[in-house]
Amino acid sequence: MNKFTKIFLLLLSFNSSVLFAQETTEGEPTVENGKQRSFKLGIYVGSYFANKYTAGAYDGYGFDLDGKRITTFEKSMMYEKIVNQYGGGYGQLDQIAVALGVATTADWSFTKDDMPTNMRYTPAFLFGLQCRYSVDKKNAISLNLNAAKLRLSGNFTMTTRPPTGSTQINNSIQTFGIRGGEQRLMIQIGYNRILGNNEKGNLFVEGGINMTYSQFDKNEILINNLLIDLTEFYDYQGVQAGYARNPRGMGFGAYAGLGVNITMSEKFTIQLIYSPSYEGIKIGDNPKLKWQHSIGLRAYYNF
Repeated sequence: MNKFTKIFLLLLSFNSSVLFAQETTEGEPTVENGKQRSFKLGIYVGSYFANKYTAGAYDGYGFDLDGKRITTFEKSMMYEKIVNQYGGGYGQLDQIAVALGVATTADWSFTKDDMPTNMRYTPAFLFGLQCRYSVDKKNAISLNLNAAKLRLSGNFTMTTRPPTGSTQINNSIQTFGIRGGEQRLMIQIGYNRILGNNEKGNLFVEGGINMTYSQFDKNEILINNLLIDLTEFYDYQGVQAGYARNPRGMGFGAYAGLGVNITMSEKFTIQLIYSPSYEGIKIGDNPKLKWQHSIGLRAYYNF
């Protein structure tokens, strides 16, 4: 995050120095009551809908201590945690059997077919700082900094055997939850165009480049009341060996926007906007550019 803060401040400084160096000419930034209203600073509040493409990075296989994706079931974080660490594989108490309410390790099973396959993001809140410099009455240059904290969810299964003496004949397949967390920070630099000449409300369009910093935040499973962190490593003696080096990185792409620009007063402007963004998310293997979507409200103070 420190790296991103430096980038943002550098861009803001450069943007401000260039924009304020421009000379005001007739027909350019509006002047009201003798004061130029060209620079706007505001906030953004909205909803962010992440593409499910990178959700597979939270499917329980996990990442090793070097940050590399684990691809083998027997080496996966879920197998290590369920079968070995918590399931008595290292000769310790079988906490899985206790959580499932069965007698012994032989009364439950966890196989490759039980691994999660339906991981998906849930809609998240998106908050941001918005900067806009009006070149003239209809055209502006914008610099936006938006952040979202994403959550993921899915399910996995385990099989339990009926207890001795039970009238139940068949094994039971039980379903449990797996969760993930991710942070994203988006920097957008672009162009904003007002469509129409109404003094109060007009449509507008925008577009530009998008830089997204993404960070794998957490991954955990819940077996009834037993919560298990899938990013911690322990050795066979139960001693903590460290945390996985979770993936993170900067991706580049583009964004666009369509909305309504409403002039509330000389001092305040609001924008209702739908914005699709073509983002590169550096999470998981072979990251690709994918569409993400957001919808929200901007509120500007006109300096």
